[in-house]
Amino acid sequence: MIHLVQTAQNVAMVILEEAGSRARRLVKSMAYAPLLLASAAATAADPPVTTQIVDLANKLNGLHPGFRAFHAKGVVAEGSFKASPEAAQLSRATLFNGDTIPVTVRFSDGNGMPNVADGSPAGNPHGMAIKYQLPGGTATDMVTNSLEFFPAGTAEDFRDLLLAIIASPPDAPKPTKLEQFFASHPNAPKAFGTAATPDSYADEEYHGINAFIFVSKTGQRQAVRYQLVPEKLVHLTPEEAAKQSPDFLSDELSKRIAQKPVVFHLKVQLAEAGDQTKDGSQPWPDDRKVVDLGVLTLDRLVPNSLEAQKKLLFMPTNLTNGIELSDDPLPIARTAAYAVSFGRRSQPGLASSGRDDMNARTSNAPTQASTVSP
Repeated sequence: MIHLVQTAQNVAMVILEEAGSRARRLVKSMAYAPLLLASAAATAADPPVTTQIVDLANKLNGLHPGFRAFHAKGVVAEGSFKASPEAAQLSRATLFNGDTIPVTVRFSDGNGMPNVADGSPAGNPHGMAIKYQLPGGTATDMVTNSLEFFPAGTAEDFRDLLLAIIASPPDAPKPTKLEQFFASHPNAPKAFGTAATPDSYADEEYHGINAFIFVSKTGQRQAVRYQLVPEKLVHLTPEEAAKQSPDFLSDELSKRIAQKPVVFHLKVQLAEAGDQTKDGSQPWPDDRKVVDLGVLTLDRLVPNSLEAQKKLLFMPTNLTNGIELSDDPLPIARTAAYAVSFGRRSQPGLASSGRDDMNARTSNAPTQASTVSP
């Protein structure tokens, strides 16, 4: 546990260092300190927690007009999904009827700074967001990342995690606010410990972290968590990652997909009786059954990916008949935060205390606290 706390603490230090002097000045500012240490109890005058989260991400990572507050740097690919027969038994969703479904996928680094180096610890966790284009012009989304479970179970806890990171610069007195947060949320450092730098976006495993409910044609309900499993899983050591070029993940994906399609298996872990579904920071036991729902095949990158991804919005609550929300509060909170982020990045000239950035590369800072992302 001590090792996990130290690892996560080191990641937070990288975030603060790469965020630049502006973030450090905010941390040290006597005028700003009361805000960072304020009680989690909000007053009627406070903005919604989800807006606070976006504002804190902007304070941590800097303002980058036109970009996401979370997972700012990314690349967009297209392809198709074809479900397995087992998928149709679990859910009546059109997505799983066996037809070939067009998909748009965005891979990303887990940071609100568009020019974060792909090999930096602050680039973890990496994200994979999928938009399935259904018949009739509708769509459904899946938003996943490379954490095996989330460091916080509620929006309030995630807000407090961001506050703790900002309030824990290298010279902060011990125990730091981040160490105190980890002590009261022991799964948070464990969650960060599940993330590493892959040698390719295509060689990473991505997790849905939140529980959803599949409804079958007969009305049977099954709680599930998504997994996107590559043909092979390859992680770099921190030393190997540090030697890579700043954009090596997007560059590698471009070369790879030009030679052959990139393939993932969409799978779900099935909850059993008694497994809780309301806390994404609590993983289910490893022995729970995993079902292969089908194959996701990506065969091309989108031209001018930077512009394409600015128009894209992936929402965890954008569901279709046969897939429902569970009692997990985070998908709704994530959607609310993404909406704030999208509104801000869609209006680059908008003056505000925070500004959301989700997809690109032209800035100066990385993140790991931005573990939420569309």
